[in-house]
Amino acid sequence: MKKFAILPMLGLGFATASSAAISMLHEEEMARDEEARIITHPIAGIENRFWFDYRIDVTEAQKELSSDLRRASDVEDLRDAWEEYAHQLRGEREHYVEEMAERGYRLGRVIVVD
Repeated sequence: MKKFAILPMLGLGFATASSAAISMLHEEEMARDEEARIITHPIAGIENRFWFDYRIDVTEAQKELSSDLRRASDVEDLRDAWEEYAHQLRGEREHYVEEMAERGYRLGRVIVVD
């Protein structure tokens, strides 16, 4: 199933203020995948400075994305904003998981086999 995003086409020379549906940018798809991987509960239930730093960094990345999307003037700006957002989310998650692993706490994973 393909997802669609609505983008105003004013900057592309269309005379009306209508919007056209185009397929979601690859960079946005990647960012949405990273969003789905945001850790919502602290590893091992331990709320320490690494957990709070992670949550703050995720919130800052979301705010920065919002700001970048508002300022975007063309498709390349949109691509850059989404790509940077995905990169930030991935980096912050990996940093948090590594810091907790150094302290002996691992991110749990459940695998169900028939």
